[in-house]
Amino acid sequence: MKLFAYITHRDGTADDSAQELAAAAAQIAPGEAVTAIVTGSGEDLQTVCDQITSSFSEVIKVDSSELGYPNGELIRKVLTNLLPENAGILIAHNTFGMDLGPGLSIKLGSVFLADVVGIDKIDGDQLTVVRQEFGGQVSTHVQCSLAAGAVINIRPGSFAADENAEAGGSVTDRSGDTGDLTSGRKFLELVEAEVGDVDITKEDVLIAVGRGIEDEDNLEIVEELAEAMGAAVACSRPVVDAKWLEKSRQVGTSGLTVKPKVYLACGISGSFQHMGGIKGNPFVVAINKNPKAPIFQVADVGIVTDILDFLPELTEKIEEISS
Repeated sequence: MKLFAYITHRDGTADDSAQELAAAAAQIAPGEAVTAIVTGSGEDLQTVCDQITSSFSEVIKVDSSELGYPNGELIRKVLTNLLPENAGILIAHNTFGMDLGPGLSIKLGSVFLADVVGIDKIDGDQLTVVRQEFGGQVSTHVQCSLAAGAVINIRPGSFAADENAEAGGSVTDRSGDTGDLTSGRKFLELVEAEVGDVDITKEDVLIAVGRGIEDEDNLEIVEELAEAMGAAVACSRPVVDAKWLEKSRQVGTSGLTVKPKVYLACGISGSFQHMGGIKGNPFVVAINKNPKAPIFQVADVGIVTDILDFLPELTEKIEEISS
């Protein structure tokens, strides 16, 4: 099975998931060439293609004014025309990938695997992947046949990117192979998320709080820790839904995308919707009293305890060291 990866990008920069898809492909087919496919329009498209040649043996560029904004309906048509029979394609499991992947697998007549967090085993054309169910409480091992190809959605952050990759790939222009690019959808405008008093997308150290904080009054202990560390406070969606913090503090696919150097996750379960907003491979410290919380699957350091007891002690120790 020949492997491909569909790469998303914005403002001339490939998404961080590009290198992660390359790493996942290397586990599925060790030593095999992997081809990236990039769609878009204008000069930025060539810039993105050149960026990812270090991670892929070949990069296919598809340039069309109709593809200036990612439209899953159109890109399904493009990929159906480009992909050879029984091919496998990796797609990031984010909001766009969830739109693109299922319909593409139907058009290709291939297997669809969603939200893959690990590769367990490859045995001939049998692939076993790891997924998480029940909010990450259970890891399931799903086996499928790759004989008819596969569309595999990879959860962002699940595979460590190879920062030193040197695939030395070449760029091939296949813009003439788009096929029909009519769509029932029409892109209107891109609405940027509002930036509040603190722009969490620019912060190097974030202390993010989730449902485990239990009560709005308890946010004070998080703010005290942030002040001691010189960090900014962020949150997961339940905290915003409860109106304890403003939307501009929310990290995730329905919030903001952040690229800190250190990410302290306090009482956050670690759903893929939340983790999809964290880019750049930060050092992740997870504090959660549930030892089975999925956040521990991606954390560099995991601490199983109640944040209401732990955070004040951590603040005290940091203040002692600072003084």
